Amino acid sequence: MKALRRHGARIAITLLPVLLALAHVLGAWQLPFLERLDRFIYDVRLRATLPGTLDPRIVIVDIDDTSLQRLGQWPWGRDQLARLTTEIMERQQARVLGFDVLFVEPDASSGLAALRQLAKEAQRERPGLTQEIEGLAHLLDRDAVFAKTLADRRVALGFYFTRSAEPRAKGRLPAPVLPAGAFPEGRDYTTRWNGFVGSIPVLAEAAPAGGFLNVVLDRDVDGVVRSVPLIARYEGASAEPGYYESLALVVHRLALGYSGLAPLLAPAGHGAGPPPLEALLLSTGADRTRVPVDGSASVLVPFRGPGGPLGGSFRHISASEVIDGALAPGELKGKIVLVGSTAPGLQDLRSTPVGADFPGVEVHANIISGLLDSRIPAEPDYAQGYELVMLLAAGLALAFGLSLSAAARAVGVAALICAVLIGLNTWLYLGAGLVLPLAASLVMVALSFVLNMSWGYFVEGRSSRGLARLFGTYVPPQLVDEMRADPQRYSMRAENKELTVMFCDMRGFTRLAEQLAPADLQAFLNVFFSRLSEIISARRGTVDKYMGDCVMAFWGAPVEAADHAELAVQAAVEMVAAVGELNASRRMGGLPQIQVGIGINTGVMSVGDMGSAVRRSYTVVGDAVNLASRLEGLGVHYGVDIVASESTRRAAPGFVWQELDTVRVQGKARTVRVFTPIGRPENVGAQSRLDLERWHCVLSAYRGQNWLQGQAMLAPLAAADAKKVLYQLYAQRLASMSLQPVDPEWDGATRFDSK
Repeated sequence: MKALRRHGARIAITLLPVLLALAHVLGAWQLPFLERLDRFIYDVRLRATLPGTLDPRIVIVDIDDTSLQRLGQWPWGRDQLARLTTEIMERQQARVLGFDVLFVEPDASSGLAALRQLAKEAQRERPGLTQEIEGLAHLLDRDAVFAKTLADRRVALGFYFTRSAEPRAKGRLPAPVLPAGAFPEGRDYTTRWNGFVGSIPVLAEAAPAGGFLNVVLDRDVDGVVRSVPLIARYEGASAEPGYYESLALVVHRLALGYSGLAPLLAPAGHGAGPPPLEALLLSTGADRTRVPVDGSASVLVPFRGPGGPLGGSFRHISASEVIDGALAPGELKGKIVLVGSTAPGLQDLRSTPVGADFPGVEVHANIISGLLDSRIPAEPDYAQGYELVMLLAAGLALAFGLSLSAAARAVGVAALICAVLIGLNTWLYLGAGLVLPLAASLVMVALSFVLNMSWGYFVEGRSSRGLARLFGTYVPPQLVDEMRADPQRYSMRAENKELTVMFCDMRGFTRLAEQLAPADLQAFLNVFFSRLSEIISARRGTVDKYMGDCVMAFWGAPVEAADHAELAVQAAVEMVAAVGELNASRRMGGLPQIQVGIGINTGVMSVGDMGSAVRRSYTVVGDAVNLASRLEGLGVHYGVDIVASESTRRAAPGFVWQELDTVRVQGKARTVRVFTPIGRPENVGAQSRLDLERWHCVLSAYRGQNWLQGQAMLAPLAAADAKKVLYQLYAQRLASMSLQPVDPEWDGATRFDSK
């Protein structure tokens, strides 16, 4: 209870998004972006759970580009369609045939109308011509020929509903599947239409059934086909008012022999007003099948996979192959066949969650496939109640779980709640076919988390930030920031890591201390160390300690840095330049000059919180650290400011290096090659590169005990830069060595017995 009182305000601020989400779900404050997010989540989940398998029961006869090239542009002559229908229903013995195309105009391609007009005009000259032409009419009337092939077969034609201020109708509709009074008054149970575009009368009367092709509903404001109405109400005056079925539903009923269709309403007492529609019942005798639908008598399309001939969901056969009789007899026996188009020019491509150019005929095929398998996802009428329960449960868990947990654990709590919400929602979708809302819950979790963490940081975190500022006086700022970001995870326990360590020593400090008063010396050291520390920090280094006139720093811990060697070398170069600037200002004031010696080494060392019970510090120790300390004192011997080990040179390829020597320092039996950085490649001129190549040859001759050759190669370098200590050193060595016999055991290393 004490913890709850202390975090009461934090709990209250966390519950604020819960109240906003509840207002949205209850309709008090609609947030359209949540509806869009729910559609996005549905699309992602649908694509992630597609069966991706072929349904062999449904075949699509495709009016594709190949067919258009072979048989000409659409529409084709009805005699061609008659051959297509006869081939599918007789020779191939398909179970049912559905046309996802419209036949809104008579076929005038045979010229019968022109012949009749000609006979009428020539009636006086040839009185019998009219009778002759009428005798051939049964052969030339292609609409009649096509109608004859449709009669007495399980064939369904398509039509299209429209709605406008002035109702328009063209063609003829089949009989409605349900009368106009099939539903109670006072509620819109289906979409409503007052116009239509149907087949010409001769075809509509011959075909035993028909279904509408409308797919996009008004609520799908993004124009993506997710659901399709199974029945729709026509309330115009150009055909019988009532409820008509979709092409997918009528083909499914013809295929399985369902003769009856009835609405199933929710039980009485569901609420005020007429009860909502729950499902459609398909019946044949005593057998009844329940098809769940939403409040507009629509179903979510149970997509199987991507569309088109290569989509893998349904077999596509080019219509020209069927008309030409290229299929073996009975190859489509017992199949449900849909005639439609995938040709872009016929404009029957839809935007769906599984593809932007999805063939409309495959939308109907997917619905039929889902009806056959009873695999129709549905949004239950209790979806709102489910969402309210999820919001309240998740909101309370967040309010207490986040407020009473540390930052790292709070992240885990929020992630766990999101995982539970997503997991339960997905399980109900996959296991029971239930489509339930999720967006409001996820957004609520995100907002609650942000508000809770913000409150904890800006209000409850003041004392912890004060402690961090105090602690930052003793440890590197980078470590403080890392500890504040995740104090539970971070540990100052020692560990072995590859790091780069630097020692920077002030040369001539003793002489300087003798010349300056204590106050002046203190001021000078403060300026000196402050400037060097700024450079180290700017290059992401950690200042370990100040030891009299020496500063020690390392890179790669506690903040990880893959390029720690590059950063250390760059810092060293800038530190030498900064000392030059300090000397320039001191020279103007007549003050003594200073020099620095810097040693750098890269290697595995132990880093962590070390020391005694009285005093501890975050530092590095190890053999690699000792080597850097030894290298720092070698610079004066070679006349350079920076001496780095070979391991540092390898880890910092962004610099041009000059090799100095192979040395054996105090306390180490193994030899170490040492280098000094010349500069970045872009800043090193051609002459300097040539000098480096010559110098490399000098070292090779020296290590090979070719003294005279080494002297000859060194001479032009020394002449060009006579003051360079390195050249003077090797000139003396070569001259001295040339007086001695060749030593077969000499390894070319220089031994240093003091620091």
